[in-house]
Amino acid sequence: MKTLEIDTPFGTANAHLDSAHEPRAAFVLGHGAGGGVEAKDLVAAAGVAHSVGLSVAFVEQPYRVAGRRSPAPAHQLDAAWTAVIDHLVAGDLRGLALVVGGRSSGARVACRTAEAVRAIGVLCLAFPLQPPRRSGAKPAPSRLPELDAVKVPTLVVQGSRDPFAIPPATESRTVVQVAGNHSLRTDLGAVGEAVRAWLLHVVLESHTTRTS
Repeated sequence: MKTLEIDTPFGTANAHLDSAHEPRAAFVLGHGAGGGVEAKDLVAAAGVAHSVGLSVAFVEQPYRVAGRRSPAPAHQLDAAWTAVIDHLVAGDLRGLALVVGGRSSGARVACRTAEAVRAIGVLCLAFPLQPPRRSGAKPAPSRLPELDAVKVPTLVVQGSRDPFAIPPATESRTVVQVAGNHSLRTDLGAVGEAVRAWLLHVVLESHTTRTS
C-alpha cells in the first residue's frame, strides 16, 4: 500500500492506495466524522474488495491529516473528496470503473458526490439516517434525501441496533442488517459477505454494460 499526498481546496488529503495486479474496478472509501481509515468495517470492506480484484483507496480528509478531530463542513468534505478522486482517476485508477463509499459521515459524502465523480455504485456503512433525539430538543432532519438522490446501485450495511435508524430499501438500494450497532464491529464477517456479493454484482453489471 502506498500513500499519496494530494492537494485539495481545503488542505492536503491522504490517499492510501492498494492496487490490484490486474484491477477489475476501483473502490474508494472515506472515513467517519470522528474516526479514521482504520475503522474495522472499512478495513473489512476493503479487504473483500481487494480479494475480488479491485484496487482500493482509503481517503483521509484534510482535517484528519492536519490532526483535527472535529469534521469540516459538508461542502469542504465534498470538495476535498472530489479533488482526491479526480487526482486518482487521472493517475493510478485511470480507466477503471469507480465504486465509492464510506462509513457514517464518509457514506454521506460518497452519496452527495456520486454523480459528480461518475461512480457506478455507492457503499454506505452505518449510514447516519436520523440523529438520535436529544432530551428536550426537536428531532434532527432525516438524511434520507441524500440517499434518495443517488441514481446508481447502492448498498447500505446497517447494524440492527443502530441508534441512527435503518434506511428503507428501494429498487436500486439494497439494505442489509447485521448484528450490532453503529460501529458495525459485532459481525465483521457478515459485513464483508454483504459487501462481497454486492460488489461482484455491480462490477459485473458495469462490465456487461460497457462491453455490450
